[in-house]
Amino acid sequence: MAAVAISNINKFYGDLQALQDVSLEIEDGAFVVFVGPSGCGKSTLLRSIAGLEGVNSGSIVIGDTDVTDLEPADRDLSMVFQSYALYPHMTVRANMEFGMKVNGVPPDERARRVTEAARILQLEELLGRKPGQLSGGQRQRVAIGRSIVKNPKVFLFDEPLSNLDAKLRVQMRIELEALHKELNATMIYVTHDQVEAMTMADEIVVLNAGRVEQVGPPMALYHKPASEFVAGFIGSPAMNIVGADSVLAGAADRHPNAAKIGVRPEHIVLDPDSGERVEAVVRVKEQLGGESYLYTRTSDGEQVVVKTDGEDDHAPGAVLRLGLPPHRVHQFDAAGLTLPASS
Repeated sequence: MAAVAISNINKFYGDLQALQDVSLEIEDGAFVVFVGPSGCGKSTLLRSIAGLEGVNSGSIVIGDTDVTDLEPADRDLSMVFQSYALYPHMTVRANMEFGMKVNGVPPDERARRVTEAARILQLEELLGRKPGQLSGGQRQRVAIGRSIVKNPKVFLFDEPLSNLDAKLRVQMRIELEALHKELNATMIYVTHDQVEAMTMADEIVVLNAGRVEQVGPPMALYHKPASEFVAGFIGSPAMNIVGADSVLAGAADRHPNAAKIGVRPEHIVLDPDSGERVEAVVRVKEQLGGESYLYTRTSDGEQVVVKTDGEDDHAPGAVLRLGLPPHRVHQFDAAGLTLPASS
């Protein structure tokens, strides 16, 4: 395995700049997730690391080797795509062996690697089947197994779970996390799903319009977002973000330079014992069993989402009194950058 160092990468498609001065240090053995909205540059960055996209300037170093100008086959990487890209006429074993056979790996070594990958991914009983006889989750495991047998320095994943249903996505997330721990491998994973990012990553890289917005452990980004963009993107449901002159903001101790304030749904207090209170009317209630979400509206028309427990008995039309604990309020200046807490 190996560390990855990305320095001042710029990528253009004609006049469109897809990546802008991107620099990252990915540690050996880390599980790093690139996340952001469609068009933010996350897949372009992954493909640039893989060598599937050239870059206009900057460098990419894997381990001790500058791979910026190397062909994909010479970078010692393995990539798992959204589509499984399995050969339908070959068995699982043959699919997993194919790349090694092309590269001249001896038969005994091929068999050893396939056996070990099949053990890790629980594919032993499927080695004689063809892809058409497998479920989506099984096919994705085969695609991952095909990467494992290459013994790459770095694994790259480009939205590998997006074709699976919700239950399978959860199961595959667990399997990928277990795989990372067993292999102690360097893994770089792209997703648009911030829940995947939060649950799987050692570090998250949030991209916005081709730039790195913030890098850090999942809970650091959740509790200490560097910008309004990160605050609004990380978390589900999203953070409530309103103007500094709104009714809700009136319950906060505002920074003099605040243009907006934010508070997460679970941090809003109902019927607070002290401090300023804001009235809001429940418009919609979502009950999810162990928790509920109240979609409320304040007198100035702002929608505010409040998270409560599954036993909450408020109904649409109920009037709530909302309080904002000072240490839970995030404040942003006119440029969208996080301001320090008011003294």
